Amino acid sequence: MPFSRWGPPIDVLALLAKEEQALIDLLGGLDADQWAAPTACAGWSVHDVAAHILGDKLGRLSRDRDDYRVGGPLPGERFPVFIDRINAEWVLALRRLSPEVLFGLLVDSTAQITDLWGRLDLDELGEPVTWAGPEPAPVWLDAAREYTEYWVHQQQIREAVGARPLDQREFRDPVIDTFMRALPFTLRECEARVGKQVAYTVGGQVWTARREADGWLLDRCSPGKATLSSVSTDADTFWRLCTRNVRPADVADRVTAKGELAETMLGMVSIILS
Repeated sequence: MPFSRWGPPIDVLALLAKEEQALIDLLGGLDADQWAAPTACAGWSVHDVAAHILGDKLGRLSRDRDDYRVGGPLPGERFPVFIDRINAEWVLALRRLSPEVLFGLLVDSTAQITDLWGRLDLDELGEPVTWAGPEPAPVWLDAAREYTEYWVHQQQIREAVGARPLDQREFRDPVIDTFMRALPFTLRECEARVGKQVAYTVGGQVWTARREADGWLLDRCSPGKATLSSVSTDADTFWRLCTRNVRPADVADRVTAKGELAETMLGMVSIILS
């Protein structure tokens, strides 16, 4: 695969339905105490995270399937702050719903998202994936970003209730693959001569970002000799770093970092963060 701004395409369509079904199977077996259990999302219970997932899905269907778009940032409100506000407003409102009602709404929305993505041209440019850059992104990257959102929140629910994580490679590897697409944008202000490279290894898979005249480009490959910096870690640590579930100082014993750009690489965030 050649180097490109976004790296090689990712196809997560087949996984969307599998991830949804795994969530439904999990939630269907929870008792009242588990629905109320706190999660890694500060101030949010399992019920709240499930409500947030539902809001993401219904919002996506409304915007992209039904072309129904209302509201937006308030004057002077930054986009990440806007996202945090509307997410909090939605979760607060849905606390009025019982777990049974919330579960039924999630079941009803299952498969609609997969159907939506299946009708889109994944190679077209669509909305930005803001943590990977402000410009329009390929639809395949937007779909992959959506998958990572659902997967991460399902992990948080599973951890909160003591369930086995959904960390089989089939489910986890596309998350790692997607999150790495933030690397060129993370390096955007780092100066380097054309042809210089950095390498990020996660669970044995090597990603390389190479400096070109118009910015950093990405591919899955081993770097050449002109490597400025490198970072290596395991898959579980990587996704937690990218979502700020942990910080670099918390996992220093699980990370190998070398070179002048390693600190910047470890600061990569693959979510909207205010």
